[in-house]
Amino acid sequence: MKDRRKELADRKFDILVIGAGIFGACIAWSAALRGYSVAVIDKGDFANATSSNHYKFIHGGIRYLQHLDLIRLRESSREKSALIRIAPHLAYPMPIVFPTYGYGRRGKALMQAAMLIYDMLTVDRNRGIEDPKRQTPSGSVIGREQVLGMFPGTPKDGLTGAAVFFDGQMYNPARLVLAFLRSAVSKGAIVSNYVSADNLIRENNEIVGCAATDGLSGNQFHIRARMVVNAAGPWGHQLLREDPTLAPQPEPSFSRDLAFVVNKSVFATHAIGCQSASADSDSIIDRGGRHLFLVPWRGMTLVGVWHRYSLADPDDISVSREELQEYLDEMNTAYGGLNLCMDDITMVNTGHILFGSEAAQGSETEHSFAKRSLLIDHAEDGVEGIVTIIGARATVARGAAEKTMDLIQRKFGEKIRRSKTEIERIHGGTFDNFDALVDEIRTQLPAESKHAAESIAHNYGSDYAAVLECASDSTLRNTVGNSNVIGAEVIHAVRYEMAKTLADIVLRRTELGSGGDPGDEAIYDAAKIASSELGWDEEETDSQVRFVQKILRQGGPWNFVDQLPPMETSTT
Repeated sequence: MKDRRKELADRKFDILVIGAGIFGACIAWSAALRGYSVAVIDKGDFANATSSNHYKFIHGGIRYLQHLDLIRLRESSREKSALIRIAPHLAYPMPIVFPTYGYGRRGKALMQAAMLIYDMLTVDRNRGIEDPKRQTPSGSVIGREQVLGMFPGTPKDGLTGAAVFFDGQMYNPARLVLAFLRSAVSKGAIVSNYVSADNLIRENNEIVGCAATDGLSGNQFHIRARMVVNAAGPWGHQLLREDPTLAPQPEPSFSRDLAFVVNKSVFATHAIGCQSASADSDSIIDRGGRHLFLVPWRGMTLVGVWHRYSLADPDDISVSREELQEYLDEMNTAYGGLNLCMDDITMVNTGHILFGSEAAQGSETEHSFAKRSLLIDHAEDGVEGIVTIIGARATVARGAAEKTMDLIQRKFGEKIRRSKTEIERIHGGTFDNFDALVDEIRTQLPAESKHAAESIAHNYGSDYAAVLECASDSTLRNTVGNSNVIGAEVIHAVRYEMAKTLADIVLRRTELGSGGDPGDEAIYDAAKIASSELGWDEEETDSQVRFVQKILRQGGPWNFVDQLPPMETSTT
């Protein structure tokens, strides 16, 4: 994945994708796999915003039984299976325990019936998934004592047991986006971070490209394409506002979703859903409100999700200490014995996602969420050459990309050339058994770094050898600080994945800072390696370190665009 931004103005592309989050990356992969020439730009880094700062769930769809929405149920199950099939290093099943109470709507019998219906509706969920540890088992029920043995903080009054079913989890969302982008690059796509789309270029009633600015050099140029795909998420409608015929009416509404990582392990293998005070206004079969989740992740626990209707500019998302304390209190009430406090939070994940009905926008306890991603063909407003996609959740990004490309091919007047994104493994996914892959990597690491083998297997999969080849000095196979990241990963991030800043490396290319502050030693070690690759002097290196420390010590990258520090001397 080489930096080819200078080529963006030299040719006309079939597809120009604006936005390199999960939806833009999946569209680039689908388009490239269908044989189109593709360019992808993003004004920040790849996966810079919500795509790397969400709850890491892959929804399997069982909750849509409450809505009697079988279409969404089947869609979610299909997309969960597809992600596990094509990215087995980054996606896997996650068992979730739902405590049951009494014999009514929250009882074991109703949940058992729901899981039976779900299993029947998703009988194909393991198609093409050979690794037994990546297959999704049928749902089951467990008894009261087993629940309390696993989760002693579960409210006991009326507890009868629990239902256990399987959603999915992403090990590292930013790496998943990079895997899609690297797959697109392998088919000829040009991808560029830190290139902003300033405005669309319109000729008569057709969009023919965009005016862009290189955020590294300041150079301005035009990128031309047969079709522009506006996949900029919550920034997407801002790009359209300048042209009254393109601006969506009404503008889409967004929720600021929030979850956080805490440095406690509640249970190593299972998540638990805890009843919250928030109602689900879309639910037809109401079990008494939405759930908060405690989910194991890298030896820590993910806590969330909270939703709040937001009118904030996506460049200025903020979270107050008062809000965090409110959420901590709610979680401590929902699950006893945690005694979570502010000092336990190591990372806050937040971002804008598409909201649903405006009826509940002012409510703190009632929420209506977007049921489908928003795909707009602007030809309906008399303007050709552009479509807009605003995704509802990361789970469905691959499928939404297919629908987007089907629309574009129809607009090109071409027969739909379906790609194989549902079955073709993406970058790093070409291996048979994950445990065998970990063992293989472990044999190639020094004794003091063998504990990093599983992390390397997750983040790079079958491409791990390219990382180890960056260790020209054997010491680069040692970990940086007290982490699971080896020095060679830092070099790999710069040489092969277009990392431009220390924040790119720490927060998105490696897992060094994606779950919290890894400590000054690890950050300085990574900065020292990066400075040699990127030609930073001592002053620039210190600036990069301070910037990353600021992000991590405030709990996460809440102001996404402002992450890019001064770069006059930071690029080669």
